[in-house]
Amino acid sequence: MNINLKQYEVWFVTGSQHLYGPETLKAVAVHSQEIAKVLNASSAIPVKVVFKPVMVSPDAITELCQSANNAAKCIGLITWCHTFSPSKMWINGLKQLRKPVAHLHTQYNRDIPWGTIDMDFMNMNQAAHGDREHGFIWSRMRLSRKVVVGFWQEEATQEKLGAWTRAAAAWADWQTAKFVRFGDNMREVAVTDGDKVSAQMKFGFSVNTHGVGDLVKVVNAVSEKEVDALFKTYADIYDMTADLKKGGKRHKSVRDAARIELGLEEFLTAGRFKGYTDTFEDLHGLAQLPGVGSQRMMAAGFGFGGEGDWKTSALVRAMKVMASGLEGGTSFMEDYTYHMQPGNKLVLGSHMLEICPSIADGRVSLQVHPLGIGGKADPARLVFNTPAGPALNASLMDFGNRFRLLINEVDVVAPEHSMPKLPVAQAVWKCRPNFEDACAAWIYAGGAHHTGFSQAVTTEMLEDFAAMAGIEVVVIDADTKLRQFKQELMWNDVAYGLKSGWAA
Repeated sequence: MNINLKQYEVWFVTGSQHLYGPETLKAVAVHSQEIAKVLNASSAIPVKVVFKPVMVSPDAITELCQSANNAAKCIGLITWCHTFSPSKMWINGLKQLRKPVAHLHTQYNRDIPWGTIDMDFMNMNQAAHGDREHGFIWSRMRLSRKVVVGFWQEEATQEKLGAWTRAAAAWADWQTAKFVRFGDNMREVAVTDGDKVSAQMKFGFSVNTHGVGDLVKVVNAVSEKEVDALFKTYADIYDMTADLKKGGKRHKSVRDAARIELGLEEFLTAGRFKGYTDTFEDLHGLAQLPGVGSQRMMAAGFGFGGEGDWKTSALVRAMKVMASGLEGGTSFMEDYTYHMQPGNKLVLGSHMLEICPSIADGRVSLQVHPLGIGGKADPARLVFNTPAGPALNASLMDFGNRFRLLINEVDVVAPEHSMPKLPVAQAVWKCRPNFEDACAAWIYAGGAHHTGFSQAVTTEMLEDFAAMAGIEVVVIDADTKLRQFKQELMWNDVAYGLKSGWAA
């Protein structure tokens, strides 16, 4: 899966003022163009960085912000004040701006030229206090932005901007996204449900339901030739036992799965949906619960949520966008069961079928086994382990007066034992800061059992994303102390209660 992030651009905007005269402003523009060019060429920044003229008046700033709002390719601004830029000039523009902003606090020169520095140099290079003026107006107006501090040529600075651009790309992707639910929410389940109207108002994406019969019509229209071609793909890239291949007694199960996958792909593509949900409680007309089809749809970049979990489907899609082009995969996930051995406490993450092969370690096998839920034929699924390394789980919940994004950083480990009787894709991890505190913190925070799991997306990206969405974000990591974490949740209840006018 590789979603093309080069279709997006961020505008590099430098603040100054007329006071310094045309020669200084000309030099400011040259310096700004050089910085924008370097950022655009940086491998850490996956989108285009476009230089914009230096801003020296309220009218120019307002026009720029209005243009950014209306530019489909523009997903945000990077602002910087080379000289001093009086912040009142920015008020009207910022009041109208609807695109995310990263405030880059840097300066053109890395070092002070100790032997030659004079007042001309000082007048030119005023970011140290120009950016403080710029920062004040953002804080005074209670506006969200990301502040990145560092020299513009340093890799660490570019990486922070890159993380922000990935979040901005995912945010832009959400604004016109459509997600489809085949059937409704799993009956009597709370956390996977929520207010879809509030979600559209807050996030931009829409969620609507189609009866599973609408999908079945498309599945049934798939030709045998198309099924033949997809089966050949399966045979080329996955390990399969002989009874699943042509002439085998369970070959039909694989063909049924391939037909469902092709129907899913056609339905999603024709409807311009960026993700979907299904539920084992509503499979009328489908031969089996979509397994390999859902796995491969995620690998193609679609969001997915089981049991009608539309919030996780949307989150997985956003994380797929953020991760595009990076090493490591991203998948729908569920904390399934525990290994509670003293000194070696682990979580086994999996699901009935639907784990994305982008997180697979090595070659994948396609298998068919019974599924003791759903009442349908034995479904085909891809089976694999997940490579060791750092990862995270993220959950998006609806708390009535607000949405909360919860993140737990984890470390995936190689399974110590084989699991020959567990024919599902899975990942085994250790929680940060430790098993007991991580699980307790997750439960105190009301975290869902479904998550977006990734070995590519970082906490920084998700924090930037939450800031763009204007939602609460809570992180469980190596530094988490449970007493402080519980206090943070309490403070957040008060803060968001005041913001919404209703204390939960």
